Amino acid sequence: MGPLTAPRIALLYPGDRTARDRADPVASRFAALFEAYSAAGVTAEPAVWHDDFADEVAAQLRSVQAVLVWCNPIEDGRRRDTLDAVLREAAGRGVFVSAHPEAVQRIGTKDVLFETRHLPFGSDVHRIGSLAQLAAELPQRLQAGPRVLKQHRGHSGIGVWRVEAAASGQLLVRHAQRSSATHVMDTAALLATLAPYFEPDAGGHLIDQAWQPRLAEGMVRAYLVGDRVAGFGHQAINALHPDEPQPGPRLYHGPDDSRFQVLRLQLESGWVEQLRVCVGLAAEHLPLLWDCDFLPGAMEPAEPERHVLCEINVSSVSPFPPSCIGPIVEATLRRLRAAA
Repeated sequence: MGPLTAPRIALLYPGDRTARDRADPVASRFAALFEAYSAAGVTAEPAVWHDDFADEVAAQLRSVQAVLVWCNPIEDGRRRDTLDAVLREAAGRGVFVSAHPEAVQRIGTKDVLFETRHLPFGSDVHRIGSLAQLAAELPQRLQAGPRVLKQHRGHSGIGVWRVEAAASGQLLVRHAQRSSATHVMDTAALLATLAPYFEPDAGGHLIDQAWQPRLAEGMVRAYLVGDRVAGFGHQAINALHPDEPQPGPRLYHGPDDSRFQVLRLQLESGWVEQLRVCVGLAAEHLPLLWDCDFLPGAMEPAEPERHVLCEINVSSVSPFPPSCIGPIVEATLRRLRAAA
């Protein structure tokens, strides 16, 4: 391991030409992280991204040792294909990339719910590869209770649908995107609504997960730096809450919050490693910052609290608890020293 002198890293996030030309760390939403890197002797610079000046950003990444990325699966109607190609090229030259596109692919899509359905945090999950399969299988599953259908990759509740059989023979359907209402549909209307998700550009399939009846008790988001928990977020009223049309705020807490220590122990003592091995993600590709959303699951009397994985966010984890900042900086330095 050689000495680490004057490390230089980039924080990449989306914006237009003006945002790139006027990028100022102090005015950035990552101002506290920029400041923490500076205090640790790291030169951190903004790398505002847009497909229109991809070559310019790619050239910038050739002069840094690491890049931390915040960019949603779809930004302003554009997918991440060009960005992922740039990041893979940078990683191939030895730049540490987080989250690496491989991590996004393996744990940052809804497929992770299907791949890990047998693990302790898993649930009743199916992969639906066509409209015909959905039409054939969904009615039977709805007899046992509501289902949540999720597109392959998305954010902010986009492409996530709760479906419940109504007494009339119709379906009660609600989109998880903010401001969505419940609609009454027949099966044909539901299939027409969901058809776009089966197009190749949209992933070509849906993930079908059993509804968790205890959702109204709130959702816990565990923020991780590598394989260690660095903070928590708790949202008492989240998307698809049965009694509230709008989600409430997420409140942030440090990693030592007593309410979440069972979940922290489960993640750090086995769940993260089980997840990583199950999906075939190399240890070095665990992101510097990622999060897992958990809902309370059904459990038997006298059994310990059960947590059911709802989603993993890797592409653009922001905002995050202040308690994550120190661990992110420390983990960055460890990665750079290991590569020196």
